[in-house]
Amino acid sequence: MTSTLAASGIDTSASPARALVCRACSARYPLAAQHACYECFGPLEVDYDTAALATVTREQIEAGPKNIWRYAALLPAGQDPASRVTLDPGLTPLVAAPHLAAELGITAPLWVKDDSANPTHSFKDRVVSVALTAAKALGFTRFACASTGNLANSVAAHAARAGVPSVVFIPSDLEQGKVITTAVYGGELVAIDGSYDDVNRLCGELVETDEFEDTAFVNVNVRPYYAEGSKTLGYEVAEQLGWRIPAQVVIPMASGELLTKIDKAFSELVEIGLVEAPAGGWKVFGAQSAGCNPIATALHADTDTITPVKPTGIAKSLNIGDPAAGLYALEAVRRTGGWMEYVDDDEIRAGIRDLARTTGVFAETAGGVTVAVLRKLVESGRLDPTAETVVFNTGEGLKTIDAVAGQVGPTHHIKPSLRAARDAGLLG
Repeated sequence: MTSTLAASGIDTSASPARALVCRACSARYPLAAQHACYECFGPLEVDYDTAALATVTREQIEAGPKNIWRYAALLPAGQDPASRVTLDPGLTPLVAAPHLAAELGITAPLWVKDDSANPTHSFKDRVVSVALTAAKALGFTRFACASTGNLANSVAAHAARAGVPSVVFIPSDLEQGKVITTAVYGGELVAIDGSYDDVNRLCGELVETDEFEDTAFVNVNVRPYYAEGSKTLGYEVAEQLGWRIPAQVVIPMASGELLTKIDKAFSELVEIGLVEAPAGGWKVFGAQSAGCNPIATALHADTDTITPVKPTGIAKSLNIGDPAAGLYALEAVRRTGGWMEYVDDDEIRAGIRDLARTTGVFAETAGGVTVAVLRKLVESGRLDPTAETVVFNTGEGLKTIDAVAGQVGPTHHIKPSLRAARDAGLLG
């Protein structure tokens, strides 16, 4: 649960972070490489000095770099630019989606936060940059992760940029595009015969061995810092909307952590006075694949018991059958008055195509899940079509091209002549 590297190297004179706190029992620990509570085994998250956060101004943020580090004063590490392990992700497009809105019957502004524009083409660059910056401060000399693909890409790329060795663990049935876009960076890539949950379990065992005491597993022993990187998505959306929070957000769920941290970002911005909450607050909606939907299933059954599942289906980046933050995602959705839905593979493929056709954004399967769930939420009346809504695309469609490869292609096949073009109806 904790690294043998004893001393924290995080500079608390510069960082607003003060401790790690258990989300279950509120026990407090130093800012070290620890991810679980010694008292109750609950997950840890970073706790901040609210007074320090409250000194941050909009002007300070807007004058910062055009990446996630403009929010450094709200993050646990990286206040000194020289200390960062980063590809400088962030400030990705917030795309207006009026054509998609009209098709779905949404009359309020609809936006797509498109994180496929990050350096390795997914939101994982945010969490990895923060996690590995903290890992560097904590004295780690090798970087690692358990991954369903996007995280593997990002850790391998960050390690290559930093000149640090990496070892990445993935399920052996991962999409080939994600395998290649990890292997190309030259680190160690370990394919395991099993699901992501099997991979994650092995990494949890490896981190306790002497042979891996110098290794930062971004989503294991430095997970509290890793999770904080997701907050920058919430910060950016608020800033890009002119320092306001949208009434509704639809977020894909794997572990459930992305949803909880975007909600946390909104709460922090309100608490420190950088934005005002919308009238009536904001609602958080979660999106899952029918092939891996344990969090949504628990919500539909009105229970806090999340039963692990064996993942199936094409949305492999969301295939975490035993979601670590599922309970906290349930809490966020219930507290804000939102909902969760899930969609099958055909609906996911339709969601990918709908988004591409109406906005020019080609999403990976997780984005297809989110758009398909948006449609389902509108049709069921769960989501208010008259309230401003932001949906999150977390990755690039070229990584999961097989999902729609059999459904799209040339609309015409002709010989190179005017007669052939006319016969095909291309000249009217």
